[in-house]
Amino acid sequence: MTQPILDVFQVIADPSRRKMLGLLSKDSLTINSLAENFDMSRPAVSKHIKILHSAGFISIRDIGRERYCTLKQDGFKELQEWISHFDKFWASKLKTLEMLLNNKHPKK
Repeated sequence: MTQPILDVFQVIADPSRRKMLGLLSKDSLTINSLAENFDMSRPAVSKHIKILHSAGFISIRDIGRERYCTLKQDGFKELQEWISHFDKFWASKLKTLEMLLNNKHPKK
């Protein structure tokens, strides 16, 4: 059975996956090391890792018998682009408000 493709927001919607990303922001970890931080089965952790990997948030590298997970920029880039759009929107609105407030002089 094939994993359905999730968009980046569905990927980060899960608290366990967000925690995994947080742990990986400190250092690369083996899948077993990641699993030790969760109260779930090893297959459940592997499923979350597979989702993070397919969405471009992590890479997986085999070193000897261990599989190391490392953060990747790809998934985050899509999030940043989406957030950046709204940053520009709000900056524009606040600039307009500032101009309106600066142009209004109190009546004497």
